[in-house]
Amino acid sequence: MTQPSVAVLDYGSGNVRSAVRALEHVGAAVQLTADPQAVLAADGLLVPGVGNFHACMRALAAARGPLLIDRRLAGGRPVLGICVGMQVLFEGSDEPSGSPVDGMGEWPGTVQRLQADVVPHMGWSPVRAASGSGLFAGIEDERFYFLHSYALPRWVMPAPTGSFAGQAPLVTTAEHGASFVAAVENGPLTATQFHPEKSGEAGLTLLRNWLATL
Repeated sequence: MTQPSVAVLDYGSGNVRSAVRALEHVGAAVQLTADPQAVLAADGLLVPGVGNFHACMRALAAARGPLLIDRRLAGGRPVLGICVGMQVLFEGSDEPSGSPVDGMGEWPGTVQRLQADVVPHMGWSPVRAASGSGLFAGIEDERFYFLHSYALPRWVMPAPTGSFAGQAPLVTTAEHGASFVAAVENGPLTATQFHPEKSGEAGLTLLRNWLATL
């Protein structure tokens, strides 16, 4: 069986070696790269993200990340965003910054600070998997590792539009003070707020489920 190829977008987003190792562990041929040809040619693209939303967006823009992601999605080529790599797929964020920076706008919605007594949300939490989820097949009742202070509040896309018209996204939620979006599955575009690469066997199973869609 041919190994699925995955490009992990290398745009300066902290330590991504754990994501590379996790993908290799579940059978992917992985390349950490910002080379446009490699990013576009891979079966799947993983977009990592740690730290500040605005810093991630600026670094992504410098690496032409939004353009490459748009081109992949226009061709129905799978993309997986993780943590802040999920947040940047939305329209924007309320996270403090010296100057406003928009997100990619692949999905409507604004990232907001968690409404909880303890922030950041750090550690293992269960999720409420969307009915019919392929990403969470066999791991619907598992816990996943979160590390974040901002997230999308409970969210429903008003109506499928653009490239994904006719395909209602599957939205998985979690709780920390209030409900927030833990994962979205929307045609070729998938994202998780938690870190599957740090979520033990459950996270590895989730990555296997994603690889099976490539």
